[in-house]
Amino acid sequence: MTPAVRWLRAQGVEFPGHLYAYQERGGTAVSAAALGVDEHIVIKTLVMQDDTGAGLIVLMHGDREVGVRQLARQLQRRAIEPCRPGQAERLTGYQVGGTSPFGPRTPLPVFAEASIEALPRLFINGGKRGYLLEMRGADLWRLLRPTPVAAAVAPSE
Repeated sequence: MTPAVRWLRAQGVEFPGHLYAYQERGGTAVSAAALGVDEHIVIKTLVMQDDTGAGLIVLMHGDREVGVRQLARQLQRRAIEPCRPGQAERLTGYQVGGTSPFGPRTPLPVFAEASIEALPRLFINGGKRGYLLEMRGADLWRLLRPTPVAAAVAPSE
């Protein structure tokens, strides 16, 4: 049982869990295909840091990337960039590729693409590679209370 699952159960949340064959660097395209769902409803949990080195979590649709310049402007920061894998693992307690926004080792502010809240169903990491949890966007919003942002950009080629 992962810290994410323990945290969600402590909140009284029910959720189906889905296992799939994890592929290194496969991303949400692999998990969406394995579960037979649209990649847009597979939500990435990204650990980032601002120009002061402060960590933050960004939730983004699987078929989109975070426009870091857009996000930095919205958060009134000079810059935002992804954390290095070791730093992300130290902050969250989760292995990269298995990062969940639920139950991280260090409490971090959570920012989420605003359109996630309206999803009737989404899939998000359950705290280990190859394991996604299914829930409603409204439930994710209620549990995490993220700050909404508009930072989605099309994937770079």
